[in-house]
Amino acid sequence: MAKKIVLGFSGGLDTSYCVKYLGEDLGYDVHSIIVNTGGFSEEELKQIEAHAYKLGVKTHTTIDAVKSYYDRIIRFLIYGNVLKNNTYPLSVSAERLIQALHIAEHAQKLNADAVAHGSTGAGNDQVRFDMIFHIMIPNVEILTPIRDLKLSREAEIEYLTNKGVDMNFSKAMYSINKGLWGTSVGGKETLNSKGMLPEEAWPTQVTAKEDREVKLTFEKGELKAVDGKSFAHPAEAIQYLQSIAGAYGVGRDIHVGDTIIGIKGRVGFEAAAPMVILKAHHALEKHVLTKWQLNWKDQLAQFYGNWLHEGQILDPVMRDIEAFLQNAQQNVTGDVFVHLQPYRFQVIGIESKFDLMSSKFGKYGEMNNGWSGDDVRGFSKIFGNQTAIWNAVNEENK
Repeated sequence: MAKKIVLGFSGGLDTSYCVKYLGEDLGYDVHSIIVNTGGFSEEELKQIEAHAYKLGVKTHTTIDAVKSYYDRIIRFLIYGNVLKNNTYPLSVSAERLIQALHIAEHAQKLNADAVAHGSTGAGNDQVRFDMIFHIMIPNVEILTPIRDLKLSREAEIEYLTNKGVDMNFSKAMYSINKGLWGTSVGGKETLNSKGMLPEEAWPTQVTAKEDREVKLTFEKGELKAVDGKSFAHPAEAIQYLQSIAGAYGVGRDIHVGDTIIGIKGRVGFEAAAPMVILKAHHALEKHVLTKWQLNWKDQLAQFYGNWLHEGQILDPVMRDIEAFLQNAQQNVTGDVFVHLQPYRFQVIGIESKFDLMSSKFGKYGEMNNGWSGDDVRGFSKIFGNQTAIWNAVNEENK
């Protein structure tokens, strides 16, 4: 009886090679799985399934992971206003982790002997997949043909052609990875330290011409409605906002980052809905949270984003930070108003019953209602007391 291997499958060149190599050269029963995080249409998923069976897999499984992706990862990125290097909403790195988790769970379900992915030896994904597999399915062998055999694109094409595989081998000018939390775009302009992607390279073209204001409604930190239209799940609200904001060309940028294995790289991305949501959510938090809530959130969220990027989603400290982030969202409820224009957006303001900027307690820079001038004189003296003592002692000892 042949051994069973679960293969993370996208239908592209690398994973198509893996099906043939693992099944025909190594003799495994290949069980392919694709984890959809919001980047594939129903028609595309059907085509990928048909391609997998044509290649010779024993079973093919499609996992709709959009909602679990949000529930297990994205909502915490929103709670923390997480932007890697103050720029990147972790579109691909977060996506790979939920894919790895679902693949490992599928391997457990099938009681597989081995698991495989199509990563090369050059990037972050190999570490993310390997590490999660080592932790979740420690007794399952990990096979990575593309990395282990150091295959070139040309060698893969020649191999598949000799196996009689008929598929589109043409390489697109730009490498695109689309998901619920943004789309990455790599091309010749991102291979060097200078260069911006041309207009035609962006997957979502700018078609909106008229300015528009949108109202985002948050409940305990989660986006629940857009322009008064409510959604059963926040992932649906994100997708709806993307359909509006994407046409304005907002959320485009180039991310310069440090890979897990220690090299720097550049990648383009477009993330209209994520960037609008993060900035709107942060604006609401600035009104409803205290300064020390904001301060500690920033510190913990920066660590959370970096550790997530490096694949450490299963570290128990991540659950601890998630608990803090979620608890801090109790009053993050209200409406945020955002003005959209081609290539830019601006947060106009918020309305919330938890707004701490209440006129009942005074107006900044104007009249106060909660204290007197004498109160401030005494407070200022006490608040600076230790620093005053330090300066006095050091002045005596000069």
